[in-house]
Amino acid sequence: MLIFPHSEVDMWGHVRMSHFRGAWQSLNFDKEYLFGFETLVFATSGILSMHNQLHPTILCPSASVGEETALELLSVFSHTPQKSIVLKCNVMLAITNVIVCTSCLATHTKTAEDWLDLLFQTIQDTNDYRCGLSQQPIRATACDCLREMETCSPGLLSQKLEALYLLKQQETTVLHQSYCLLYTLGLKNAIRILTNQKDVTDLEFKSIFGGNEGFAWKSNQLELTALPINMLVQVPRLTQGLDCKELKSIMSSLLEESYLLTPISQSALLRELVEVVAMVPGLSPTLFKSQLLRLFGTADVSLMHATLFMKDTFTDSLFTAEDENFLLMRLVGTAQHPLLRIPEKLFYMECILHFPENRPISSSGEECLPVLVTPRLAASLHPTVFNDSATMLCRLNLLCLVHLEANEGEADKGIGFLFDHLLALLKIVDNDGSREVVVTSFRALFIFLMHFNGMEELSEKLIDKLCDMYSRHSRLAPNLIGLADRIQEHLDDPVWSVKLLRELQKCIMEMPPLQLTIHNLSWHLKVLKRVAKEGQITQRNTIYLLLNVLINSNLCERGNWQVGNAVLAVCRNLLEHPSIDQVFIELADLLQYISIQYDDTDIKDHARFYYTLLTNLSWEKLTGVLAKELDGGRAKERSHSAIMAESEGIASNLTVTLRYNLTHAKETDLLFDKVFTICLHFELKDSNYATVSDIHVPCVFRDGKPPEVKVKLKPFQPYPTSLCVSAMFTTQDGRSWHSRLPDVSVSFPEIFLPLPLPPNSSCECKEQVFEHIWEATASGNPDKSAISLFCFKSEDESLADLIKTHFQGYLITDQQSKRSWKVLFFLPPKCHILLKITQTEDAARVSIATDNWELLPFVNSYLQNITDNCSSTVTDG
Repeated sequence: MLIFPHSEVDMWGHVRMSHFRGAWQSLNFDKEYLFGFETLVFATSGILSMHNQLHPTILCPSASVGEETALELLSVFSHTPQKSIVLKCNVMLAITNVIVCTSCLATHTKTAEDWLDLLFQTIQDTNDYRCGLSQQPIRATACDCLREMETCSPGLLSQKLEALYLLKQQETTVLHQSYCLLYTLGLKNAIRILTNQKDVTDLEFKSIFGGNEGFAWKSNQLELTALPINMLVQVPRLTQGLDCKELKSIMSSLLEESYLLTPISQSALLRELVEVVAMVPGLSPTLFKSQLLRLFGTADVSLMHATLFMKDTFTDSLFTAEDENFLLMRLVGTAQHPLLRIPEKLFYMECILHFPENRPISSSGEECLPVLVTPRLAASLHPTVFNDSATMLCRLNLLCLVHLEANEGEADKGIGFLFDHLLALLKIVDNDGSREVVVTSFRALFIFLMHFNGMEELSEKLIDKLCDMYSRHSRLAPNLIGLADRIQEHLDDPVWSVKLLRELQKCIMEMPPLQLTIHNLSWHLKVLKRVAKEGQITQRNTIYLLLNVLINSNLCERGNWQVGNAVLAVCRNLLEHPSIDQVFIELADLLQYISIQYDDTDIKDHARFYYTLLTNLSWEKLTGVLAKELDGGRAKERSHSAIMAESEGIASNLTVTLRYNLTHAKETDLLFDKVFTICLHFELKDSNYATVSDIHVPCVFRDGKPPEVKVKLKPFQPYPTSLCVSAMFTTQDGRSWHSRLPDVSVSFPEIFLPLPLPPNSSCECKEQVFEHIWEATASGNPDKSAISLFCFKSEDESLADLIKTHFQGYLITDQQSKRSWKVLFFLPPKCHILLKITQTEDAARVSIATDNWELLPFVNSYLQNITDNCSSTVTDG
């Protein structure tokens, strides 16, 4: 028999609910079918539970359909034999899922109310007096269903706490922990609801412990979210001065009973109680003091997680400095315990990295090593080649952070050890290590370079080692390319990636001809293709190599399509290279040779096409033709008529970068000669810019080179502004400090950027863009655009010097012989200021055009400031 006939399933595979009901009604309850009634209902209830959890609106698209489905399942539940315990439990879970996921619970339907009453009646059979021991799993499932419904509708059980407490006290079987967890969840949610009220009285507070009424349907409309239990977020709290004796007695009782629970249940109970204490000012965290000794010695992951949650919540109000030190040492020791599984070791490593300190230095939520984790404490966690991949990478990351913040002597020794570890990994790779070893080694390189890329000596040694390995194992090309790409993505300064690619290019150039086999050549071409994307690397040697290989071998005669396509891939990237003018002839020769000599029609056609593009289009148009959409769509149309729309698209992502050096003040205490883990925090004084991210600096030494700090601003409106700056840092004695720094002023000219055009754009193109914007501004919306005039007295020589000093990077045309200049400033996100400067007999004349008239006062002030030395000024706006 088909429960869901093909004709009753719509085009999306969704079952029509009316026929779903009919299918259940048409079932014969005899056990004469192939699988039997119990197996059929069991399978169907499991499918329903799974679908409702993942896609609740597919089978039950509305509350009414969900209620109808729940009623049918209730009918099935009532007809299920008493001995079918597992089946009844699964049907109970399916009914609860349907009621919760289809909003029947939220809308207080009759079915949801009846189901809640049935569940509560089920759990009232304490110690199995009425139904016997065989029905115990049904009571356990009923407790779980009530917990799920209380979680989804917080406060639902808030008026039944007295009854739940009595049931918990009466229960002496293994289900005592289920009753404990159900009561604790209801207690926490009831207190949470009270925190939303103002001026809670003692009577209202005590009334929640004596509630024995119906279900609190009104409270589930509050849609309570998870408590923000965190040191940096304000937790909702009750008013001060409430009488908490009864609550304290209940808390003590629950903590005493926690010894009887399983570790997972203990963990859940402790988390709920921690949240209760956090919300009630009259309860002291010292309630948990008696639990700390056994929690410090636990070997259970869930209990350790609950302990760290407790520490993150209460910090030094519960944990002393000695407790913190002991707990950290415990984590370090457990992270290397030989009897623990790998996932558990990784968990303890993560706990060390994100250890909740009593007095944390950083508040950004990023990985920040605890102050107490010193090189000496972490010495036993140094990675070895015998560790599994995950453990070794996690240890390497931790040790990099340790030695990054260590003293100079210890840091040099520790970094040297880590570098030797990397060399050992690379030696294994050099000796034909497995794929897993290769991947792990390159991941380890990435982690090391992310922390120590600024150490030039070690970085260069790594590049030499990698190039030496590549000369023997060209199969490492994808790994090397991936490493260069990831380093370039995650570092602001891509110097290391460029150096690596340049050295790989040099390595391939210097290889003897015998190593340039077909197999190796395919890997070399992948590397050269990636090298051709770097504008800082000259490509002449790459083209010479390709020409020599094609001319002095039989590759063209063999006509291998894969090799020819790889060569053309390199040529395609070369066509987009900014310095293509320097290798124009060589690249043209290469493409022409391929189009004539290569024995494959497809390769010839592509080479001829590239040759035509190279010899007939400017670089700007050439890159436009080659710029494909990521989805393989049509090439972007890049013409002068569309340049404005594209510049707006580019401008939306532009930022203004300001560079500063972080130095010491002239006169400071010797204590601050060396400061570590500096966190610079910026606050805006207006809403014209996006929020500025915090900047982290590892260290600043008075005698060392001042680190450069890059402040990136994303303007919403390009107006001058100032930033309030504060710093958090640590001194050598381990103490944390907070200091207010001088405000950072951003002047109007600091927002200027050149017009975002492709590199090496011709002067004619720039001038056409200038004229196009000028015409659009002059004839544009008068509510936005504006034309103005600024005049000042100046001699020819002084005017030329002024233009060279202030406008050199923004000049569009420089016609000094005609005493005429054109200047264009781009102000992100999409504003422009255009200047036409001409020298007349008695004064200099500056015609101003802008597509934002509100910028004119700033332009006027700026021009007055730079022309102060050129006598008086006259403005006409």
